[in-house]
This record gives sequence, C-alpha cells and structure tokens, in this order.
Amino acid sequence: MKELLLDWRNLAPVGGLFLLAVVTLIFWLRRKPADASEIERQRRAYLNRIGRIVEGQVLEIADDARPFPSERTEPKASTKAAGLFARGKAANGNGSHKLLYYTYAISGVTYETAQDVTGLEERLHLTRVAAGQVASVKYDPSNPCNSILLADDWSGLH
Repeated sequence: MKELLLDWRNLAPVGGLFLLAVVTLIFWLRRKPADASEIERQRRAYLNRIGRIVEGQVLEIADDARPFPSERTEPKASTKAAGLFARGKAANGNGSHKLLYYTYAISGVTYETAQDVTGLEERLHLTRVAAGQVASVKYDPSNPCNSILLADDWSGLH
C-alpha cells in the first residue's frame, strides 16, 4: 500500500480530479446572478410557446412607483408580492413600473393578476387599452395561475 502512494503515476489521476473539482467550484462561486428581466423574458417566451388561450378582461393599467422589496428600509412583509416585479431598476430607469391588471376564469376558478409590462408598452400601444376591455390570456395548463397578456412577439389585447 505504501508503494502505491509513493509512486507519482498513481497519484496523478487523483490530483487531476482534485484540480478539476477546485476549478469547477471557483467557476460556480463566481457565476453571475440571474438577471430578473431575462428570467421574465424567458417566462413570457415559455408561456407564448406552450400556453393555452382563454378569454379575459383588462381591469386596470397602473404606474406603480413603489420601491422594490430589496430597496425598502423596513423588513420584508411578503415575498409573494416580490415576484410581481423584476428585481433591480425598471427599464425606464426611474424605478416605476407599468402594471397591467387583468382577470380570467378557468374551470370555474377566477384568477385576478397583474403583469409588469415595463419595456413592452411602446411596442404594444398600451394607450389604446381601456379598463373592461376583452383580451386573450395565455396560461400554463399545468399551472393556470401562471399567465400573460403580452409577450415580445404576441399580444392578447384586441
């Protein structure tokens, strides 16, 4: 056994695996955090690709200037509400968000939610949207509360 440990040719594969593990750990620790706007873009693309369409109704268009949960000075009250907003500054740079509130029903269950459409408003002509307007909503059949009214290349607004 002692002879096996003294021969460098026996230790070279073990040393190589150790070096590979260290390099992998360094790269894993130095990776960039996920960009919230990219995650939201991927969610919209996924729902646009697999989503089923149901009729919904626009409830309200609102400018929300509340700070992000990470920017608040008081302790976080709810992390569920934090999922509605992208973390970081809004696309317009001033911290306000354009929110599109809407409702839809699936199998007798009514869902009322909002989508942050910051950055999509110019391309999709939100000035023509009014409360009470009928719209098409795309939702995930396996998770009906995950839905969109607008995507990068699709609009449910009529």
